[in-house]
Amino acid sequence: MSMLSPGYGDTVVVRAAEAEKLGVPPNTMRLIADGDVTSHALGTHLISLGPGTDGAPPHHHDRSSELFFVVDGSVDLLCGEELVTAERHDVVIVPPRTPHAFGASAGRTAELLVVVAPGVERFPYFRGLFELATGTGSLEQVLEIGRRCDTFIADASGWQALRAASREERR
Repeated sequence: MSMLSPGYGDTVVVRAAEAEKLGVPPNTMRLIADGDVTSHALGTHLISLGPGTDGAPPHHHDRSSELFFVVDGSVDLLCGEELVTAERHDVVIVPPRTPHAFGASAGRTAELLVVVAPGVERFPYFRGLFELATGTGSLEQVLEIGRRCDTFIADASGWQALRAASREERR
């Protein structure tokens, strides 16, 4: 990652080629700038999902909001108890303490730019999730890292039911 003057109020430059990448195409996450790089003003990452792929399971953040900008494709987002479908160039902002989840809409891909404000450090959590997915980490480790990174897993039953109904509706 290339940065210019990471102090408060200074410009931060992250070159695309230098951003850390997790996952295997078509499901990838590009870690762009975490809170420690932006003096905790914000954090941002780019998520690419294959057709109908789930992204994040239901969770909430106590101290931060998340802005989801749909770069391309279509994404289903759980916002509280509501399922919102967002298309290319739509924006969805989820406030603190609101359970949310997301995944590419049935049969569609999705690319999302996610902005976290204030910039809570989340990259250790994302790395932990990747380790869990590849069998090199444990769920207990990920949950502990999640607590430190302001990420708390929520009940998934409502999300799963809404996703199933949405998939059925799109057939």
